[in-house]
Formats: sequence, C-alpha cells, structure tokens
Amino acid sequence: MTQSPRDTRVLIYSHDSFGLGHLRRCREIAHTLAKAEDNLSVLILSGSPIIGNYGFSSRVDFVRIPGVIKLRDGDYTSLSLRIDISDTLAIRSSIIEHTAKVYDPDIFIVDKEPLGLRGEVKSTLEMLTARGTPCVLGLRDVMDEPDLLAPEWERKGVEPALRNYYDDIWIYGLPQICDPLEGIDLPPSVHRKVTYTGYLRRSTTEDAPQPRLEKIKDPFLLVTVGGGGDGEAIIDWVLRAYETDHDLPHPALIVLGPFMGSELQSEFIERVNRLDNVEAITFDAQLEAFVKRAVAVVGMGGYNTFCEILSFDKRALIVPRTEPRLEQFIRASRAQDLGLLTMLTDDGERNPATMATALRNLPQQSLPSETVVPGLLDGRRNVVKLTNQWVSRRQRGLATLEDARDDVMMPGGS
Repeated sequence: MTQSPRDTRVLIYSHDSFGLGHLRRCREIAHTLAKAEDNLSVLILSGSPIIGNYGFSSRVDFVRIPGVIKLRDGDYTSLSLRIDISDTLAIRSSIIEHTAKVYDPDIFIVDKEPLGLRGEVKSTLEMLTARGTPCVLGLRDVMDEPDLLAPEWERKGVEPALRNYYDDIWIYGLPQICDPLEGIDLPPSVHRKVTYTGYLRRSTTEDAPQPRLEKIKDPFLLVTVGGGGDGEAIIDWVLRAYETDHDLPHPALIVLGPFMGSELQSEFIERVNRLDNVEAITFDAQLEAFVKRAVAVVGMGGYNTFCEILSFDKRALIVPRTEPRLEQFIRASRAQDLGLLTMLTDDGERNPATMATALRNLPQQSLPSETVVPGLLDGRRNVVKLTNQWVSRRQRGLATLEDARDDVMMPGGS
C-alpha cells in the first residue's frame, strides 16, 4: 500500500567563510519557502559564527559547522579551533554528509560554491545523487570577471560537478544585469540547466520591533558595509565628508558590521562621537528596518544590499570594492547603466568634497522604480515555484518506487 507523502524537507548549504552575504541570502530563501508551504521545513548548514544572532521563523533551523576564515593570501584557517585546516574541513564534510543522510532532503540547494569549500560537499552530492535527490546550485547575479573565475573553476573541477551532480542552476538575478557564467567554457547541457529567477525581494514584518536611534532622527542616510570586514574605506570617506561639510542636508546612520576589527570600530566611533549629525552602531539583525526608514542608502553594493535597495525603492550611492573580486564593481556599473543607482569609484584619495557633493545629490536622483525592468524582483516567487517542481518530481518518483515494491510483495506479483 502506498504511504501518504511526508512533509517536504529542504536542505541548504552555505560555506560562510566570512561576511554576511551567503548567510543572509540562504536565510531569505529558507524563510520564503517555509512561508509559502505549510508542510515544508528547511535546514541550513552554515559555518557563520554569528548565525545564532539571527532569528529564524517556524520550520526553519540550522546546523552550525566549525567556522573557517580566509586569509589575505587566499588560504583558509580554522576560525576558533586550534587544529589544522585539513582536520577542520574533514569535520565539516563529515557533519554535512551525516546530516544529509539522516535528514534525507527532498531537495538540496548549494549556495555559490558548487563543490563546497575545498570540495567538502562532494561526497554529499554523490550520496544524494545516488538517492535520486534533486541537487540545485544557487548563484548570485555576479561572481567575478571571467578571466579570474574560469581558471578558479577549472582548478576546482567545477564543470564535471555541474554535469554530474546538479539538476538545476538558479541565478538569483537577471541577465540584463549580468550573466555570471559569461566567458566560461561550459557544455550546452550545463547551460540548459540555467534559470534566472530575478532578485530576491526583501521585506519587514509588521510586528517586528523598530530599531531605536539615540542621537539622530529620521530622515537619515543609511551607510552600510555588510559584515564590515572590508568596509573601512567607505566609512572613512563618508566621515570625512561630514567632518568637513557641516551643512549636509541629512544626518547619517553608519552600521559598522560585526566583522570589523575592534581597533577600527573604536576609531570610527570616536570620530562619530565628535559629530552631532552622525550615529554609529555595530550590528542589527533587522537591517531591513533601517533600509526601509532611510531616505537613501550608501553602501558597497553587495548582493543583499542591492536587493534591499530595489525592494524598498531607495536611492543609492554605491562605492564598490575592486579587490579581491570585481563582483561589486560589475554589479554597480551595470545597475548604474540601467539607472537603478549611482556609483562612485574610490580613487584612494577620498576627497571629502567629492563625497559631500555625492551625498547632497543623492536625495534628488531617480528612484529605482522609475526604471522598468520586467521580472526584476520575482526571485522569491520563482524559487518557490522551482522548488515545488523538483520536490514533486522526487516525491512522484518515490511513490512510483514504493508502488513497485508493493507489487513485488503482493501474492502473485512477478
């Protein structure tokens, strides 16, 4: 007899070596899926050291694997444990595979790294593929310039993984902004797996507590640098503008980020304390609430910040980093060409007058909504639709297999 279908299980992997980008994107996807389907649960595998600082909705949970951090030379080391990186990765890989084996997901979504950090997801992909579990690679809209990404993927053996393990490739963006696989030699069979979902719309919950400001009042400019590990340049430049020009039309709220070094944080806070119209906080898990309240946003142009700018229809000034990847620069320059935001390039000198002029002009520029881009923020809806399609395929396959087993077990079955 055929058993009634169980509740749907989604497993999401995010390597999270540093920063907030991957974690926030995966959390958004998890909450979107859980909200859309009452009989669906999501488990996130993450190495983020601050994943516990975030709230998770009903039927969404996480497994924290040992953290790692990327060094300036490109190598990795254990974040907290005093053990060799190879041992850390072995532990992570074991936890990932064992969790997947017991949880037995109906779909496995891998964020950004096709084989995981240093190949730690390969054995899990092999196991789930053998089980017939759909495996999906989720990519942000921009990865890096092809001249750098192509040799990196060749070194990591990505192309065979895309052919052999992945059923689908979701790009959380639109080709009008960027094709992250452009310039990479991939077979037609891989390109046929690609679906552009559109960007992931962000929202705030009505009952969420509103963050309080101690020093400044609305309307304000929001200055955000994501995790803050590499955002000191833009914060320094904004502060120079406010230190030099005391008549800027709006006060500024600066979010330093949880990964900014303590010495830099202290230095910036000292400078902020000397200014009447600038306030600084280290971190707030409800950053979307600040974006919604802000009159405009100043940021580096990471994926999540870009989604928030579009979702809350905010004028934005983006100062993208250009090292070690050109991801932010590519995204910002394409978005500026479409009229979605304004980009300012850091020339190293950080002239206060240049930033002050840009801040003065910011409230007068066009809103993102004034540029019509079909499907721009359809990401959440399409991720739900695609997930349901793959889950249905798998569950139909399991039901067919179960019926076949029952036929074999029945008297007279052949």
